[in-house]
Amino acid sequence: MAYIVPFRGVVYNTERVAGNDVIAPPYDVIPPALREKLYEKSPFNIVRIDFGKDEPGDSDTENKYTRAASSFSSWLADGILVQDQAEIFYGYEITYSVFGETRTLRGILGLLRLEELGTGVFPHEETRPKAKADRLNLMYATGANTSPIFGLYNSPANVSNTIIKGISTEPYLATTDSDGAEHRLHKIHDASQISRIQAELSDKPIFIADGHHRYEVALAFKKEMDQKTNRPADDATPKPWDYVLMFFANIADEGLTILPTHRLIKGVSAPQTVLDKLTSDFEIVKMPASADIGSTMRTEGKHAFGLYMRNQDGWYLLRYRGGKLQDINPALGELDVVIMHQLIINRDLMVNEIAYEMSAAEAVSRVNSGDFDAAFFLNATEVGDLERVAGAGLRMPAKSTYFYPKLLTGLVINKFLHGGHAK
Repeated sequence: MAYIVPFRGVVYNTERVAGNDVIAPPYDVIPPALREKLYEKSPFNIVRIDFGKDEPGDSDTENKYTRAASSFSSWLADGILVQDQAEIFYGYEITYSVFGETRTLRGILGLLRLEELGTGVFPHEETRPKAKADRLNLMYATGANTSPIFGLYNSPANVSNTIIKGISTEPYLATTDSDGAEHRLHKIHDASQISRIQAELSDKPIFIADGHHRYEVALAFKKEMDQKTNRPADDATPKPWDYVLMFFANIADEGLTILPTHRLIKGVSAPQTVLDKLTSDFEIVKMPASADIGSTMRTEGKHAFGLYMRNQDGWYLLRYRGGKLQDINPALGELDVVIMHQLIINRDLMVNEIAYEMSAAEAVSRVNSGDFDAAFFLNATEVGDLERVAGAGLRMPAKSTYFYPKLLTGLVINKFLHGGHAK
């Protein structure tokens, strides 16, 4: 099971910079325009390290990774970034609004000892090689985990979150993201609280919510470092690269939210032909344009899907008839995202070109603009589904979950090698 340790985190010096100027969203949700904006915000914005720009004339010796390493070193030397003197945990709170209500997500930032996936740590989504190569290059250049993996555990006792709730001092750093969510970072120094947090997490399986690429990269980096240093297989002495930065959130806490990720597709035939192909698997109900897609889907619940096609008056509600999936593990067969991919995308329409969109309104707009032929909408995967699928050693299709709000990058960095390590 999981082995969690406190660490000497690298944080921004709040006497030198303001959180709103230097913190950024995760790299994989930053479009080019936002990256430019973050660059302009501050010469010390974390995006320059975590998701730097390619520049004309880049080479093997001068590129976004070498610039990331240079910035990281100089910011530490100049006191823009500082490393805590004691090994501690960090309490992280996010207060946000969703579906008309206010929620607070709480969790612990700490280090997780790396182990093979499927033992004490369980993935739930497929990953892509290109994204992993980028993160591995960055890790080699900086010798650091610059952004946390989002991990889940299940503890009805809620010990760690109770400790965070009880913190009465002002947060070390506070910032607000572009959606208006308030992010607060607390340092937890008390030895008894650190012990209680470790005890709560020590016997729990960890499920990766966000950051599958980063975990797989950290594990690959560990194996390469073990090989480079001729580490004996039976050497149990902890090495700096044995651990990875992770945010641990409790499934039992009510602050956790998963949103759906809708599918945009190209290469389908005329609208009526699409409907004809779907009718054997779904009851199809024509909906007026005035019917809100998101709220209608949530009201319908499980096994309900939405379909929007260009030049149609309104949209279509699809109710799954059931019983059509073959040779699918039962843990996967009931998931809406699997039904959509197996039946609609792969079998009925045989679509190869797919894009993903969080906003239903934006998905409709992209269809109307001609960028895509149709948009399919689905409800969010439930956290219990994730726990069941991951625990069974299975993986959902990519983009099956969208945990909200996103953890910010730059709140805490785990620096485990001095000056990086040449690949």
